[in-house]
Amino acid sequence: MVVEFLTFEVDPAERERWLVEEEKHWSRFLETCDGFLGKEIWFEPDDPRRVHAVIRWDSMQSWQAVPRDQIAAVDAAMGPWRRDATMRAFEVIRDC
Repeated sequence: MVVEFLTFEVDPAERERWLVEEEKHWSRFLETCDGFLGKEIWFEPDDPRRVHAVIRWDSMQSWQAVPRDQIAAVDAAMGPWRRDATMRAFEVIRDC
């Protein structure tokens, strides 16, 4: 399994609205992708501007197979709610 770990800067006053838009666009899209296993959204109580999307994939190949043009289309659909993210990836070596 591979974990895609995205970090966004979201104004805490706009977080609830951003979450609605993110769910409407990104969550619905990811559910259609082969190899997508699930997603969680986290925020840091000590830094409420930082929101993390933790996305699980069955393999790196599944994640990398998502067409870039579809990713761009979902980003565009977010409109003014789109936020740039920093991205990290992790391979799960043990799942208890």
